[in-house]
Amino acid sequence: MKNQEWLARSQTALWHPCTQMKWHERHPQIPISRAEGCWLEDFDGNRYLDGISSWWVNLFGHRHPGIVAALKEQLDILDHVMLAGLTHSTVVELSERLSGLTQGALGHCFYGSDGASATEVALKMSAHYWKNHGHPAKSGFVALAGSYHGETLGSLGVTDIPLFREAYADLIRGCAIIPGPDERAGEEAAQRSLEALARYLEQHHNRTAALIMEPLVQAAAGMVFHAPGFVQQASRLCHEYGVHLIADEIAVGFGRTGTFFAHEQAGIRPDFLCLSKGITGGFLPLSVVMTTHDVFDAFYDDQLDRGFLHSHSYTGNPLACRAALTVLDIFRDEKVLESNQVKQEQWRPLFESLSGLSVVRNLRQRGMIWAFDVVTERSDFSMAFHRAALDEGLLLRPIGRTVYFMPPYVINEDEFRFMIDKVHVLLSGTLPS
Repeated sequence: MKNQEWLARSQTALWHPCTQMKWHERHPQIPISRAEGCWLEDFDGNRYLDGISSWWVNLFGHRHPGIVAALKEQLDILDHVMLAGLTHSTVVELSERLSGLTQGALGHCFYGSDGASATEVALKMSAHYWKNHGHPAKSGFVALAGSYHGETLGSLGVTDIPLFREAYADLIRGCAIIPGPDERAGEEAAQRSLEALARYLEQHHNRTAALIMEPLVQAAAGMVFHAPGFVQQASRLCHEYGVHLIADEIAVGFGRTGTFFAHEQAGIRPDFLCLSKGITGGFLPLSVVMTTHDVFDAFYDDQLDRGFLHSHSYTGNPLACRAALTVLDIFRDEKVLESNQVKQEQWRPLFESLSGLSVVRNLRQRGMIWAFDVVTERSDFSMAFHRAALDEGLLLRPIGRTVYFMPPYVINEDEFRFMIDKVHVLLSGTLPS
């Protein structure tokens, strides 16, 4: 069997991300040979519905023909060129179009390779802004309980998930953590969070550069939802105390919460907007930090050390930027947000049918994110569910005891029903016990 051949070679040569490799002795990886739309296929011909867009990146499914064609065309024009001292039309056009989506309020784009690097850029840019304005002590950060903003050392400093932080605690510069506004705990949770933020900023705004948060959904915390009003009030407090707001929309941007940018639902504009994951439709690594004219102007100077001192070799890669431009074309030409809204309404009864399962709690949905919690004593529930789902032809990866769906936007009703039906099967048996 071809799967076995590739499994053996992968286990020998490849170190997988955020993975205890020894576990794969009991739970082998699935070698994927090809993909199309919402489906993955292994080397033995087995198919799997990708219910999580392969870590939330393949917005329009795998091998979307429009993006494939655009990349083939770009390969004949320009593969890569450094952005230090040079520029190219693709990155300029992408920056203009992204800025236009904020009506020019976030008029400057700085490119990275992935979500964690976007977090690093935003943190450094905020602290350096205050230094350039004569406030070098304003270098601290505030984050929400349960926050996740990446796994580099800088981004771990504003991440509040013990699994990711504790192994590298001695290397990490920490931040202030305030209580989270989890909607499952009622409206009081958001109020407690805002009160804690107000108290902290009142006492420490002179040493605080920015608040960083994922607007509307804390994804890696277990799809923890909060209301747009919380984002609006948090933004107001930041403005009142002279602290930047960094909106981490790496997971929740590009239509995932129902609007193109999640923060739009709160009627605010952050000082920094971090985007990645879906930006290229899952084809190539790319991230961007968008910021204001005020921030940009703070670095515009004759002195090099007042410039923003951050770079990497593949900044603004033309292929990745071309994929991102095509993603924007698809949103515009195919009226994706409107189509998603119709799907959400039509499929609500299918999703709500899961409430009939005795182990299911807290069904919740925002945009193209569906989630619920499972009542179980199994410490290995996440891994056990993941493996059992693969046996049923479904790729899902629970976060702890939270099962979520973040499928590609091209998913159809039959595919969504397939996913729901398989979850019914999985949770009606002995799996949660």
